[in-house]
Order: sequence, then structure tokens, then C-alpha cells
Amino acid sequence: MNNVFDYETVALVDEDDAIEIIDQTLLPGECKLIRLRTGQEIWDAIYLLQVRGAPAIGVTAGFGIYLLTKTSKASSYEEFLAELKEHKDFLNSSRPTAVNLSWALNRMEEHIRDYYAKLMAQDSECGFDKLLPLLIKEMRAEAETIKEEDIKVCRKIGEYGLSLIKDGDGILTHCNAGKLATIKYGTATAPIYMAHEKGLAIKAYCDETRPLLQGARLTAFELSSAGIDTTLLCDNMSGSLMRSGKIQAIFVGCDRVAANGDVANKIGTSMVATLAAYYHISFYVCAPTSTIDLDCKSGDDIVIEQRKAAEVTDMWYEKPMAPEGINVYNPAFDITDNSLITAIITEKGIFRKPYDLKVSLQ
Repeated sequence: MNNVFDYETVALVDEDDAIEIIDQTLLPGECKLIRLRTGQEIWDAIYLLQVRGAPAIGVTAGFGIYLLTKTSKASSYEEFLAELKEHKDFLNSSRPTAVNLSWALNRMEEHIRDYYAKLMAQDSECGFDKLLPLLIKEMRAEAETIKEEDIKVCRKIGEYGLSLIKDGDGILTHCNAGKLATIKYGTATAPIYMAHEKGLAIKAYCDETRPLLQGARLTAFELSSAGIDTTLLCDNMSGSLMRSGKIQAIFVGCDRVAANGDVANKIGTSMVATLAAYYHISFYVCAPTSTIDLDCKSGDDIVIEQRKAAEVTDMWYEKPMAPEGINVYNPAFDITDNSLITAIITEKGIFRKPYDLKVSLQ
């Protein structure tokens, strides 16, 4: 089987008018590249978790909005902007919790508004037929910039996180905030990868992350593929592991950070954080600043995506493993209170309690 490290998580294939991604729903059994060409294919890939992880979703959104406007036949700026907003709203509806999706789409729109204003300042009489190719070219450039920034951001998070790791540490992580959730390095796994590169004798422990098993299928797969000493455990085993003294630090990613430091991450994260607090283990959240939503005051304001019941009752079983018609509670994320978080690691530094991210990011 091909190795996930042989490919980019998300890539633009401009000559084919497509986004190429690793279909993460098939891992670890099959490493398959698929190409997304239509708005519906891009929407489906995000919703169905073929591409997932807040940074990777943001990169996909940037490329997606570029591709969907690339063939525009708009005869005026107003018509072009209306098309762009329609595509933006459609893609943004695929997953409501991960802020990088709306962040990337809004960034693309704002950038193109600024660029158009710049063009008009240079030549206000220029016809839109000449401006349209320039706008589309600029959208491509901005989407590529989002991708390159993601690589740099993850490396900086890794460098800051590495300063918190000692030789011989056992490190627990939940869900997948690795290479497969970004373009390279990951967020929560970036310190793990860099500790391994430095020759530190670390041990990685991966929560299975039910019901979609991103920890088992993705994190355990990519860390072990990189040659890191990796152990898989079911989510309800983490307390036992912490009590044993084998965990010295916990690193997780996130999909949205509120201004007060509350964090939305994959379901089960808040339980890990609560146990970590009880056993006095450092609990670190690795978050690109693009994931911080300063307009969101607290975790109470974060919309939590509800997933289909079949993910719990049917998905991994030959036959349904629950009573037919049973009510199912299946939120994709939960909120970890800022009081449980030792520090938030960003590309701009390590933020500690008390959290006021509006002040910290100034």
C-alpha cells in the first residue's frame, strides 16, 4: 500500500480543474487519491469526512471557491461577486463547527474585494472583461498562500510544543490533528513528529476516537508509519492509562477556540481534559490562530454539529448493534472549558491562563 507521506493531503490540479485529496474514509486499508471537480463533490468530501481536520478543510475551501469561480462568465463585478457569495454560502454549509471553513471562504472574498479596489484605483475605466481573468488569477494565488501558510503555521506550533516535551515522555492525543488534518506536520502531532526527529525517546498513545475512529484509522496509522512508538487504546481506557503514570502530557487539536479559551474539538476531548486535570497531567490545545474565533465569546456560542445515528448503530458492524429505532445522541464535537486547559499553543506563541485571546493576539 502507498504511504500517506508520499502525497499531499490537499492539492490543486489546475490543469484538470480539480482538487486532489487522500480519501480518508478508506484509510488505513487503502490510500486512494480522488479528484473533486464540482461544488457538490467538494461539499460532499467535506461533509463525508473524505477530507477533514480544520486546516485541511480551510485549504480545500480556498481551492474550492477558486475552482468554482474559475469558469465564471460574469459581465460585471457585481455579478461576479454574487456568484462568489453563492458558492461561498454553499460550501460553508457543509460543516458548521470548524471555523477554518468559514475563515478561508471569508478570507478569499475579502481578498478579492480588496484586489478589485486596487485594480480600480489603478484604472477605473478598465472593462470587466479584462478584469475578470485578473480576479480569477488572484484567487488562485490567495488559495495557494493559505496552503503555504498552513505548513509554516504547523511547523511553528511544533517548535513551541517541542519545548514542552522531555525525553521519555508518554504523550496522549485524541482524534486526528496530524498530517492528514493539515498539509504537513499537523497541529497536535507536530510536537510529536519534531520530538521524534530530534531523537527523543517518546511514546505516543492514540485514543480510538469513537464513533468514527479517526484516532485508530488515521493518527495511529500515520504515527506508526513515521516510525514512532505508538499504542492504540479505546476512549474509555484513557483514565486507566493516566492513573498508571504512563502519560506526561496530552496534545489535542481543535476546530474552534472561543475568545475566552473554551475549545470545540472532537467528541470525547472534554472527558480527556477532565481526567487530565484530576491526575495533574498537562493538557495542551494546539490551535492555529485561524482557528480562534474572537467573535465567539465562549464555548456556549459554538454550534455543535450533529451527525447521523447510523455512525453509532451501524457503521462498523456487519449487522446493526443497537435496537432498531433507538434514539441516538451523536454530536461531532464537545466543548472543553478553558479552566481545564494548561496552555493553548499557536504559531504566535504559548498562551496560558487566564485566557483573553483578544488581548493575547494584539
